Amino acid sequence: IPFIVARKNKKSKKKHGCFFWLFILGLLGFVAVCVIYGLWAQTFNIKDVEHMTERSAVYDMDGKVYSPLKGGENRVIVSLDDVSPNFINALLAREDTRFYHHDGIDPIGIARAIVRNVIHLHLREGASTLTQQLARNSFPLGGKTLNRKLLEAFVALRIERNYSKKQILEFYVNRIYFGPGFYGVEEASQSYFNKHAKNLTLGEAAMLAGLIRGPTKFSPFKNLKGAYAQRDTVLDRMVELKMITAKQADDAKAAKIAITKPRPPAQDTYAMDMVVKDLYLVLTDEQIDEGGLKIYTTIDPALQKAAQTATDAELRKVEQRPGYAHPKKSDFTKEMRDAGQDTPYLQGAAIVVDNRTGGIRAIVGGRDYQDSNYDRALLASRQVGSTFKPFVYATAFAHGLSPSTPVDDSRIRPGEIRGAPANWSPANSDDTYGAFMPAEEGLIQSRNTMSVRIGNIAGISAVQQTADAVGLGKIPSVPSIYIGSFDATLRDLTTAYTILANEGTHHQTYIIERVDDSDGNVLYRAPHITAGTAGLTPQICDTVTAVMEKVLDHGTAAAAHSLGFNKIAAGKTGTTNDYKDAWFVGYTKSLTCGVWVGLDQPETIMPHGYGSALALPIWVDVMDAAPPQRYPATALPVAGGQMTQGPSKAPEPEGLFRTLRKFFGGQ
Repeated sequence: IPFIVARKNKKSKKKHGCFFWLFILGLLGFVAVCVIYGLWAQTFNIKDVEHMTERSAVYDMDGKVYSPLKGGENRVIVSLDDVSPNFINALLAREDTRFYHHDGIDPIGIARAIVRNVIHLHLREGASTLTQQLARNSFPLGGKTLNRKLLEAFVALRIERNYSKKQILEFYVNRIYFGPGFYGVEEASQSYFNKHAKNLTLGEAAMLAGLIRGPTKFSPFKNLKGAYAQRDTVLDRMVELKMITAKQADDAKAAKIAITKPRPPAQDTYAMDMVVKDLYLVLTDEQIDEGGLKIYTTIDPALQKAAQTATDAELRKVEQRPGYAHPKKSDFTKEMRDAGQDTPYLQGAAIVVDNRTGGIRAIVGGRDYQDSNYDRALLASRQVGSTFKPFVYATAFAHGLSPSTPVDDSRIRPGEIRGAPANWSPANSDDTYGAFMPAEEGLIQSRNTMSVRIGNIAGISAVQQTADAVGLGKIPSVPSIYIGSFDATLRDLTTAYTILANEGTHHQTYIIERVDDSDGNVLYRAPHITAGTAGLTPQICDTVTAVMEKVLDHGTAAAAHSLGFNKIAAGKTGTTNDYKDAWFVGYTKSLTCGVWVGLDQPETIMPHGYGSALALPIWVDVMDAAPPQRYPATALPVAGGQMTQGPSKAPEPEGLFRTLRKFFGGQ
């Protein structure tokens, strides 16, 4: 018996010793895990929990959202006070009922999840707290592994030590993903229900809370039935927790939820391209990358759409004309686009500027941004042709020429023009020639011979100075500039015309009005740079305007009336040699619009492809789309300060041109 007792005691001691060492090993393992994962959790910058990027938004001229900016997460950050209590309660019921009773890890929740998963023999319920979810959504913790779960737990403990429950909840509701592409409760609420998060009803709040575990699977846009089922599950849980009554739940289930149409994604357009490019000129990369910017622009969405539509629609008509020989837009396939091929079809560009400010209301750089994002309105420098003639005449008027002074319309005689090659003899587009006519007819009918003679009298140097003053740069010192034998962009040329519309005042054109950061601080405001243009006095500009009104009345742009245009306007057609470029630039009291048509690789568009035939119809469509309530097309100012539709008699000039007029018997 003593032997047996001794043997039993020996076994008991051995067994107790095993348990002791197992306990020690377990304790050491636990300490090692705590040390390793605790130190690992310390390597993360806990302040990153607070940092959430917002997608910047672009606003139109009326302060309405025009388009989100590409880049960053589609999120609008709000304070917890701006979130409906309905959503807070639904969230806690769904994701973490013991949120206010744990320190980041919930042992009771873990135990409950284990029991339920064992009962159902599969992973039915997780045990992550809101704080743990916040941790894995804030830091790169790895995939769905035990290693990540342990690290997540220790990071959650750090978050709880550094922030209050209210702060943690605010970070969570702003960071969590609600799909598709919606981050944070405010963005989700506006995108799904077209309302702010503070106005969510009980049913809407429950639906959003139900999306968190399957934001793509249960998106109301794709699976409305599933979204309703999730809503009902959340409402039942809220009743179980006595957050709401059964009647409130039933009422919420019975209420129909109005789901809005998905909002359009960030636009890929020439206007947005210009906004982005200019944004990088006025802000630093860091400011832009931070996101959350409110970018207020001068874009008029209606005019922008009208300009894009008109450019493509009118050029489609050109492509259908008999004998049109170039590739058509309809022939440009998706395979060609995907291969990055240049567009071989007829292109066009348009830009609309508000004369009163210089703000760009619309910009179209081509017929289809998806086919080609090359912005021909800003970047393509093409020969301007006859669209430069108004500035030649303005220079001459500034030196004393009167619109009524007779000017010879006969052929240019070799050697007649100073500085030109001896055999240079530019022709009129219709190859007809006449005798002396009033100077203004040279501009109204775009007579090359008259325009060259007028430029010759004004002088190359004076014309160059005018071109430079209106923003067309240093043009060549050759007589052919009188008929536009130099290159310029559509933006620069259109801006130059606004100076005539503004009686000599030069407004710098721009598209970004103001940029605010996410806190409402103004980071940039358009300087609204204006300057007078030397030599182009109000009287000179009004005289040119009076003549260019007649261009649309009975001159080269008279076709505007047959196209239905009846607003008071002034403008000028332009056609370059061999019909490679077609232009029309014109203005009303409020707006100046420039249009260019041509092929990217310059070649003849078509026989008799004048600006009046190719560019003018686009201009008419765009300007007709401008509502007179917003853009009054009242009488333009003309010489003498009058405001009449037709030109008034020009004042008596001085100097050389008075002598010429007396010689020719002009009045």
